[in-house]
Amino acid sequence: MSVIPYQVTEADKQRFNEDGYWISPKLIDDDTIQRLRDAHERVWSKKHDGHGLPFYHYSLPENPLAIRKLDNGWWINDEIRAVVTDRNLGHMAADLLNEDSIRLWHDQVIYKPGTDGQETKAGNVGWHQDYGYWKVSSTSNMVTVWIALQDTDLTNGGMMTILGSHKWGAVEGSDTFFEQDMSKLKAKFATRDWVEEPCILKAGQASFHHALTFHGSGPNLTNEARLSVVAHLMPGDTYFRDVRQKHDNLRLLAGRPVPGMRFDREEYFPTLYTR
Repeated sequence: MSVIPYQVTEADKQRFNEDGYWISPKLIDDDTIQRLRDAHERVWSKKHDGHGLPFYHYSLPENPLAIRKLDNGWWINDEIRAVVTDRNLGHMAADLLNEDSIRLWHDQVIYKPGTDGQETKAGNVGWHQDYGYWKVSSTSNMVTVWIALQDTDLTNGGMMTILGSHKWGAVEGSDTFFEQDMSKLKAKFATRDWVEEPCILKAGQASFHHALTFHGSGPNLTNEARLSVVAHLMPGDTYFRDVRQKHDNLRLLAGRPVPGMRFDREEYFPTLYTR
């Protein structure tokens, strides 16, 4: 099971650089899509591969319509591991970011329940920048690869991006993934041109968005859950920057991490690709 190779073109790079995101062609075949959907079921049922159980801290939300999000699914599921550490994924990220090597920062397994038409904010993902959570890393030149495990558009809570917002730099207070009032967040962040564009994906396609690109998503109004597997990727030489921010990855560096330490322990931050 692997990611289908694709050579990123100059046009792809231009789109990524101008808009802050790029939608890939289909990167995983139908068999892999189904295996990743099955992996979701195993993860939420607490059925694990390997011996990563001590790292697994998750309980289902009390509200059945609330979004589920698990970090580092690759520690406990072989199918997720195979995809988020795939060399071809790293090669595409290296080309888009213009970097020589790419490592895994961490992954996410995200499940957005269907509401069957019920209007609720429980499944919303607030407008945010991923780097709002990652300021401990020495660079914002990171990328998120959001892989759709079904056809995805706004009806089932697909992601929306703000075109060109990666050029705004790191915006203060942009760690707002869990704030679900989209209008309130828009009023907070839309201090310049605010152009929303939906990421419409076929099953197996991926959206690559820059760590500074504002994005969010609304409710899944269908009667089927929206499933995705997400790889957050960083340049191979990324190191710890002291900004007095808490992030779980710091505890993977050392018991007492020191600024300047590289996030280069292969057992936690595996190399996907090196030129």
